[in-house]
Amino acid sequence: MTHRYWIIGGEYRDCQFDQVVPGTEEISGPYPDATRARLEWQRLTFRDRLCATTRYVITQEALRG
Repeated sequence: MTHRYWIIGGEYRDCQFDQVVPGTEEISGPYPDATRARLEWQRLTFRDRLCATTRYVITQEALRG
């Protein structure tokens, strides 16, 4: 079984990170390996480093085959 990776996130209403501000959602990917996903996560995270309510996470999807 192999995996592919996605980065999801956006700007949240507050630092509780419970609700994404509508229209700011972002999905990036898929990436074939964790290293490439991590590089994109870093780019997105540090692009908005002055905004304390913006957050991105890496998630993986298992592929059959």
